[in-house]
Amino acid sequence: MASLWRTVPGFAKLNIKFQVARCLSSTPAFQAKAQVKAKSLAKAGVKNIVLVDGVRTPFLTSGTQYNNLMPHDLQRTALQGLIKKTGISRDAVDYICIGTVIQEVKTSNVAREAALGAGFSDKTPAHTVTMACISSNQAITTGMGYIASGMCDVVIAGGVETMSDVPIRHNRKMRKVMLSSTKAKTVPAKLGLLGKVMSPSMWVPELPGIAEFSTNEVMGHSADRLAAAFGVSRKEQDAFAIRSHTLANEATNKGLLDDVITYKVPGVADPVTKDNGIRPSTMEQMSKLKGAFIKPHGTVTAANSSFLSDGASACLIMTEEKALAMGFKPKAYLRDFLYVSQDPKDQLLLGPAHATPKILGRNGLTLSDISVFEYHEAFAGQILANLKALDSDYFAKTYMGLSSKFGAIPFEKFNNWGGSLSIGHPFGATGVRLVTTAANRLIKEDGHIALIAACAAGGQGHACLVERYPQ
Repeated sequence: MASLWRTVPGFAKLNIKFQVARCLSSTPAFQAKAQVKAKSLAKAGVKNIVLVDGVRTPFLTSGTQYNNLMPHDLQRTALQGLIKKTGISRDAVDYICIGTVIQEVKTSNVAREAALGAGFSDKTPAHTVTMACISSNQAITTGMGYIASGMCDVVIAGGVETMSDVPIRHNRKMRKVMLSSTKAKTVPAKLGLLGKVMSPSMWVPELPGIAEFSTNEVMGHSADRLAAAFGVSRKEQDAFAIRSHTLANEATNKGLLDDVITYKVPGVADPVTKDNGIRPSTMEQMSKLKGAFIKPHGTVTAANSSFLSDGASACLIMTEEKALAMGFKPKAYLRDFLYVSQDPKDQLLLGPAHATPKILGRNGLTLSDISVFEYHEAFAGQILANLKALDSDYFAKTYMGLSSKFGAIPFEKFNNWGGSLSIGHPFGATGVRLVTTAANRLIKEDGHIALIAACAAGGQGHACLVERYPQ
């Protein structure tokens, strides 16, 4: 991986290598070899759980067309879009689980409010989960657990985030005074409270936390340190960001991102039909930006980082037996998953590097067995650091307990339709996008097994294996 990125004085060389690799991967000889290696991940005595389909609203930069919406508005639309696309009856759904990060206090269980708004029966249970950037990953795997246990046959999992309108509260001192006011019954007591709130410091608001609680470090700062630790240059990061935007733009123009549903936003004249953060650029333009977190010499910029986004997603999962009985043709099997946790200071964003060897190892797979890689792109520096960690003897021996490096991910299979850097990253919604995109890529690219991986705040991470359903 390092040698690949160091060939870049400009994006052109990188793109040539990418196009050549993609052409080679589509040849009959390559496909024949892939079919020989293909093997099912089905396990005796374990229920086959399938992904029928998934949808998402267009992911938009915060403060744009979704500016006046609440989270449950977006999630409701994603649920309705899923019902329309699959044709499943609402009464056939046993459970709904939705992931989110920054919760709107008026709809703390956004899963329930969105479900009711989308026309589901009040007898359909729904709950909300939160696990930072892997919240909808957790929603999916929670649903898988319910299905595997026999509690449910049909589950909708999803996720939502609205960064255009986040809850801002009074500071702790003011909150104490306001809560005390309910007990102030006499005039002197009330006047005493009034005197306390006259201090300007009482009126300073508290914004939602953007720093790690345990380290008080913002994620961008961690990404900058991580890039430096693994020797990821500014040029490499900018080239990767350009790749992400270029591939996302290409995928959009070719109609490959068909999980995106149209959203007619109330009060907005034109329907929203596509993501609005995709902006292909040049190395010259990218090089003009200053470091966004470590100034003045940081390498993480606004352009090689994922941006604040609004959006929602939803997917339909069920037992294979139930899917076939209902007349569905699933897209993929959901085979295995795991979560990892590590030091939130020095390894905050290394979840994929820790999770990848573990999930492949316990399923008897190597990197060459994987047809499609879909990894969450929080920062270009973060994703490249993870790729370099996987190809590092030192990291493997010191932190993974391996005898040697795990290996380099074949770049021609990696995030071929763009990623979070370009498409957007509504925190709670990204996991479903990753899984749905992986399933769609397996079909379009004639692949067999996909690996999804993501990092999350708190030093956590997730990985899962998706196997293409026989066509």
